[in-house]
Amino acid sequence: MTEEDGQFVTVDGFGRLTGRVSRFLAVGLVALALAGCSGFNLFGPPKVKDEVIIPAEALYQQALDDMDAQRYLTAIKLLEKLDRQHPRSPTTEKSKLMQVYANYRIGKFDESILAADRYLAIYPSGKDVPYVLYLKGTSYFGQIKDITRDQQLSRDSIDTYNLLISNYPKSEYAKDAKEKLVVAYDQLAGKEMSVGRYYLGQGQYAAAINRFRTVVEKYQTSTHIEEALFRLTEANLSLGLVNEARSAAAVLGHNYPSSAWYKEAFDLLAKQGLTPQVAEGSWLAAQRN
Repeated sequence: MTEEDGQFVTVDGFGRLTGRVSRFLAVGLVALALAGCSGFNLFGPPKVKDEVIIPAEALYQQALDDMDAQRYLTAIKLLEKLDRQHPRSPTTEKSKLMQVYANYRIGKFDESILAADRYLAIYPSGKDVPYVLYLKGTSYFGQIKDITRDQQLSRDSIDTYNLLISNYPKSEYAKDAKEKLVVAYDQLAGKEMSVGRYYLGQGQYAAAINRFRTVVEKYQTSTHIEEALFRLTEANLSLGLVNEARSAAAVLGHNYPSSAWYKEAFDLLAKQGLTPQVAEGSWLAAQRN
């Protein structure tokens, strides 16, 4: 038996340590064995295998080939690898453009919008900005919900299309953007009508009038304009606002004389011995075409 640092250690006939030190060694050997079995590195995290660097043009061409074969998810991964491995390559701009397109093609609209924002932030003067704006607007447009739901997506598509049209009026995408704008605006008008009809049914005539007035003033080219004028006739008459009711019917008859809604408005007034007539000073006077 010997004394070492105040601790007694027994040495047997074979020179092996026993006692506390031997127990420490045994525990250490077990830990090392377990570490070896599990692949755990006691001296730090395991090394990550280095990613093989592939030339930018090769990655881009493979991504295009995958898109031609409609393997869009694979193409997107290749394009993302291109961005990661070659952030300063001239090919990166085309890569970011194709990420907008590829996500759009498979209906991943939120991802397409994010990719469009990245492109626009890095290349605000790029030659493909009109196309990116068009894809972004159409990604919003593709998610528009029915008029009973929130219409923020309609507003977002309108804002994006208007940005495209105002900044690039001669772009080949401007014409289609204008056509989609008509539909998006019609959605907003439809939402106002839906809420207005609800208020009307609840007897909240003032609130209903505000909604129908919005349609008449802001969405004159929508498919809801005729009904909006009729509902203004109906709601104002319910409140006893005879001049406003007559004015709404008169504007409806002036602009849409063959409308079934005008016949309803005319008959509604006739039941109370009234006829359509625009009142002097009414805001509706400005709505006659």
